[in-house]
Amino acid sequence: MPFKTLQLSDAVLRGVHAAGYKDPTPIQLRAIPVVLGGGDLIGSAQTGTGKTAAFALPILSRLAAHAHGRGARVLVLEPTRELAAQVETAFRDFARFTDLRAVAVFGGVGYGNQRAELRRGVDIIVATPGRLMDYLKDGTVSLRDISVLVLDEVDRMLDLGFLPVVKDIIGRCPKQRQTLFFSATVPPEIQAVAAFALRQPTRVEVGANRSVSQSVNHAVFPVGFGQKFELLLALLAKENFDSVLVFSRTKHGADKIARRLKAANHSVAVLHANRSQNQRMEALAGFKSGKYEIMVATDIAARGIDVAGVTHVINYDVPENPEDYVHRIGRTGRAQAVGDAFTLVTPEDAGDVRDIERFIGQKIPEMRLEGFDYQAMAPRPPQPPRPQGQRPGTIQPRGGFRRFRSRR
Repeated sequence: MPFKTLQLSDAVLRGVHAAGYKDPTPIQLRAIPVVLGGGDLIGSAQTGTGKTAAFALPILSRLAAHAHGRGARVLVLEPTRELAAQVETAFRDFARFTDLRAVAVFGGVGYGNQRAELRRGVDIIVATPGRLMDYLKDGTVSLRDISVLVLDEVDRMLDLGFLPVVKDIIGRCPKQRQTLFFSATVPPEIQAVAAFALRQPTRVEVGANRSVSQSVNHAVFPVGFGQKFELLLALLAKENFDSVLVFSRTKHGADKIARRLKAANHSVAVLHANRSQNQRMEALAGFKSGKYEIMVATDIAARGIDVAGVTHVINYDVPENPEDYVHRIGRTGRAQAVGDAFTLVTPEDAGDVRDIERFIGQKIPEMRLEGFDYQAMAPRPPQPPRPQGQRPGTIQPRGGFRRFRSRR
């Protein structure tokens, strides 16, 4: 079913096609008619399934044109500055053939340019809760004209402790409005906020919240702690590659990994909470353009990176939260493309791996890199028998994992 069957405006359809979108994803097919109809909605889907377009396209179609002399009519709340910047960019891309105006509002940068944009008049504000509250308190922003409120990645807002501020912001919006919740998961705490904020919402759920996308091939690579970085280099050297995300548990660890990769002549960007906003934006832009072949990031960035064409994710550290495993490896295999995800597992990580396997409801294949000089280490707990004919302990050729493609 093409986008033109979804009753989007002609100008928005032109923006969709100019952005390179062809056919709507399942979440878009089910959510767009609800949003166009003006109903409240709770949408949940796996990472990388097109949730942003699921609400941006119908919202832009309903707004139609810039409303001179009125305040912002749409407020989108995001948990991180990276997501706010990316969602605002998506609105601008889809609205390129309209005169609608969008602005991103987030911390980590100065107030001057954001205030100037807001006072010039905008239709859509994409904001993080903290910076938005600053503007509400000093009178720069009023929410009296808000007709559509979107809470995106609500589960992440819960993780970051934003829900009290979010409730305050919801209370400042008009009662007569359309409210949309989008979240990868909907735990009980979010259900309570939904009951407070939404009116008879339609529930749209695509895919299992705990499942790994079928477009991602994932495996664990057992290794001794002292050989982790050596194995990382060996994986990168085994085949040529295109773009790789490497995840670390800590900011210090991410910096250390990046330094060692640079010393090994890789082009590397770093993304974590201690980086300035300008550093984050430069890192993301460089990774998207191919200036950097590897991005080393912490979990705070796992849901804030939306880069097409990431072919590989490598978990240098096993995530402590099983849900973060799904979000990390969801950075590859997006939009029906195929991606690979490798996790380096030391004997100390065995319990965390079992937690992840219980969470996703499946065993993660265990592999060894052929030709790598493994040192003695404690064995991982017994695994189920491998399918007959599969060679244990090696990376299988495509059919199994993709061959890395190099820009170099």
